[in-house]
Amino acid sequence: MSEGKVKLGIIGAGNIGGVHASQFSKLQELCELTAITDVYRPQAERRAAKYGIKHVLDTPEALVQHQEVEAVIIGVPNQYHAELAVKALEAGKHVLLEKPMALNGEEARKIYEAANQTDKVLMVSHQMRFESVPMQMKAQIDRGELGRIYTAKTGWYRRKGIPGWGTWFTRMNESGGGPLIDIGVHMLDLALYLMGNPKPVSVYGATYAEFGPKKKGIGTWGKPNWSGAFDVEDLATALIKMEDGSSLSLEVSWAVHMDTDNHPFIHLMGTEGGASYRGPKGKLLTEKFDRPFEVDIMKPEDDEGERLRLSRHFLACIMEGKEPISSALTGLTNNMIIDAIYESSRTGNEVKLDWNR
Repeated sequence: MSEGKVKLGIIGAGNIGGVHASQFSKLQELCELTAITDVYRPQAERRAAKYGIKHVLDTPEALVQHQEVEAVIIGVPNQYHAELAVKALEAGKHVLLEKPMALNGEEARKIYEAANQTDKVLMVSHQMRFESVPMQMKAQIDRGELGRIYTAKTGWYRRKGIPGWGTWFTRMNESGGGPLIDIGVHMLDLALYLMGNPKPVSVYGATYAEFGPKKKGIGTWGKPNWSGAFDVEDLATALIKMEDGSSLSLEVSWAVHMDTDNHPFIHLMGTEGGASYRGPKGKLLTEKFDRPFEVDIMKPEDDEGERLRLSRHFLACIMEGKEPISSALTGLTNNMIIDAIYESSRTGNEVKLDWNR
């Protein structure tokens, strides 16, 4: 439990750090932006000036040890997630951690175990759970409108969207993978959440790199480093089977020759009804009077936005001592599945998930 305003520290003053700063600054009745750090100090100083952040610190270590900071927001490249999250938890801080939770399942487990050994909140920043349309779908699912969800299909095809070619985005040892761990983790996370968090037990997958190695399919996100490297996939596909017999199909790409609207999608198939999400819109589908029947789900015009709801949920979890909906266990589950997809692609075999470690 926390009394008064939650004092926040931000590690990483880049694009995503700026997003978090802008959202939490709208919740001044609940929190205070107290400290910030970045490897490029002038960037941190600019964020501090814009959002009235009191302390600009030289290192992440200084921030997690700062006595005024109660909760740490981590918005840095994937390779640093585990080290910084564990340090923050061990220093007695709550943590909001950008997705994916970690570079791989082994590092995710370190975070999971550190979170379990403390009474601190560890929340993974999966903003799609807080989008209006998926939230409305989840409410109907929880009411039983779909019955038992027995299978689902999700994905996100970007036709020409490889980010920051040659930078950490496209280096396996720094990012943990390509579109699978970049945008695929969003779809995997949201689909499992809407399905009711069934326990995954086996994975069969394949990955391909047909564009990146040729320096094709380049997107507009990030600044390329043409002397760098591309050793990740640019398309991944997988079938995930659950302990309860349900299944999930996942397909994602940064670059692909196909007709796509570039929107993420989820199709949920239940015994009593279905639900589809495509970009900003959704539908509930069932059968009435022996005829197909469907209802559109729309985002309200006055919607406050998923990032603000995510930020408020994180603060509420701290203040009320409750577990976030995107907990350490959900982050570990995502990383374990992603690891298994890469392993299956490498070996050509189905991979069983080991939950007894």
